[in-house]
Amino acid sequence: MKSSLLKFLSATCAAALLLPAMVQAAPASPALNPKALATLKRMSDTLAAAKSFTYKSGTIFEVPAKTGQLVTLFSNADVALKRPDKIRARMTGEVPPFDFFYDGTTVSAFAPGTKVYSSTKAPATIDGMLPALQEETGIRFVTSPLLLSNPFRALTRGLTSAVVVGPSMVRGTPCEHLAFRSPGVNWEIWIATDARTLPQRLAVTFTDRPNFPRTLVEFSNWNLHPWLRAGEFVFHKPAGATEIPFLSVLKSTGR
Repeated sequence: MKSSLLKFLSATCAAALLLPAMVQAAPASPALNPKALATLKRMSDTLAAAKSFTYKSGTIFEVPAKTGQLVTLFSNADVALKRPDKIRARMTGEVPPFDFFYDGTTVSAFAPGTKVYSSTKAPATIDGMLPALQEETGIRFVTSPLLLSNPFRALTRGLTSAVVVGPSMVRGTPCEHLAFRSPGVNWEIWIATDARTLPQRLAVTFTDRPNFPRTLVEFSNWNLHPWLRAGEFVFHKPAGATEIPFLSVLKSTGR
């Protein structure tokens, strides 16, 4: 994947949408509560069984300012996925508007506000594309483990702790609140207690970074049986849009 995509993604939405490697094969440990793992497995199985899904999310994230202070930003996303090889995401909020397309052969990123884009060839599956994106850019989508074909395997690598915090409510939905730890990161997830066991909230604290920045994602409008056309995942260059390198993206977004 060529460097223009790396630089484009880094400049426009890395802080809002991307998460360092969360976890690395979970060892047997008395700190891993079986109920917490079982609930996480049910949620993961639900997502893995879905041939396609859509959801909306709102993200609150902290990023360091030049002064070293953490600044809180807000963003929203509409995400669509079709297994095994298609993702579309549209982001708005306090980050520049940003569209992401993956159609099984190409990854494209587009900033509609400034009509600039980057596009490159990519691996043939979501499971291949997301790690390749992380390897080249050093960043990953906050929700990337949930998008893989085996979410449970991704989420349980390297766990040192898994606990059940207890019952909770997220926007009126009864949930089980779980907490996990692995080197460099503490994370929590709120999973609906109904038959679909879908994630409602995800919170991450980066313990290996100055000031322990946090990211909080709230999910809504889950649809596990959407009608999605293949063309929805293909980026069509708008008239007048320009492919630009890293420094131009920085100037165009003001970031």
